Amino acid sequence: MTHDPIRIARIITRLNVGGPAIQAVTLTARLESLGYHTLLVHGRVGAGEGDMSYLIPREGAFEVAHLPALRREIAPAADGTALAQLVGRVRQFRPHVVHSHMAKAGSLGRLAALAYNATQPRTARARIVHTYHGHVLEGYFQSPVARAFSSAERLLARRSDALIAVSPAVKRDLVETHRIGSAARFRVVPLGFDLDPFAAVGAEARKAARATFGLDPAAHVVSLVGRLTAIKQPDRFLAAAARVAADDPRTVFLIAGGGELEPALRSQTATLGLDRRVSFLGWQRDVSPVYAASDVVALTSRNEGTPVALIESMATAVPCVAFDVGGVRDVITNPDIGVLVPEGDVHALAAAVTAFLRDDSKRIAMGARARADVLARYGVDRLVRDMDAVYRSLL
Repeated sequence: MTHDPIRIARIITRLNVGGPAIQAVTLTARLESLGYHTLLVHGRVGAGEGDMSYLIPREGAFEVAHLPALRREIAPAADGTALAQLVGRVRQFRPHVVHSHMAKAGSLGRLAALAYNATQPRTARARIVHTYHGHVLEGYFQSPVARAFSSAERLLARRSDALIAVSPAVKRDLVETHRIGSAARFRVVPLGFDLDPFAAVGAEARKAARATFGLDPAAHVVSLVGRLTAIKQPDRFLAAAARVAADDPRTVFLIAGGGELEPALRSQTATLGLDRRVSFLGWQRDVSPVYAASDVVALTSRNEGTPVALIESMATAVPCVAFDVGGVRDVITNPDIGVLVPEGDVHALAAAVTAFLRDDSKRIAMGARARADVLARYGVDRLVRDMDAVYRSLL
């Protein structure tokens, strides 16, 4: 006896560089083998953002719809068009579950699901799920806009069948600080990735990566991986780099990523006299060589859901120093696998990086512990099991 597949309409604002895009595509592909069929709807990547749509398998295991009107920025005309298109797509696909990712898709996708459900008998209505990979309720918009987003999120949370947070910290912040949803409606499902390429990095790969980037094999290498946007505070990385460079002439710095702050950061690099010590690598489709070439990775964000760069770095056995914000503490759970410093404290960041560079044995031992830890907690198989359990419990 055969059963019809469970149909999932997965809606994500855009497939820009970052954890949400990786999770959405990977999860969609892996669930096909477990009796699911998915329509993946994604919007337009913004100017200057890296595009990860290349992750979508070419063989067409699932359906894909690209809606250029769906975009991150607030644009009433485009938003209205995107909502109408989403309603049409959902009605055509007739999903059992509508699952949205990221803020704009969370708003428009859930409205489209509610519109669809209003035309269906109760037994045929889609379950509505939204994943918070973080949130935009602080650090992104001015207070009036943030308050409007909070009000809208509270309404949509009450109409959702399940709310998913990618870390305990994200759940606590949403429920306790912003009063979004109830604790009972939330499920914590950590991100999951194919970490095999990072776990496979060894001494030979490190040597090859340094040659690729033209680095001295004996150099100390400190890296930043991520979008060059205000929320990531890459200027703090450069400020810390200046302190580290003054202490250790062997240290060089890699910045892998792009964004609207790149021109200002290049100017800051020149002002700090770091032109020959800092390399801007731009967007890297494969970031594993960046981690392989590194001795330490730093994270300077002022807000994070689950920091993918930390997970990838740790899986490569490269220790991390990070500002203690958002979901960072849920990745670096104890001081044996990474170092947390107060948010914005450039001096503490630089001191922690310098301490690693002065003690090879400490750095290598912590990297090994970090690798074992994240491979156990953030593997893709665990993610697929968790999400399968969520969907089946709702249905």
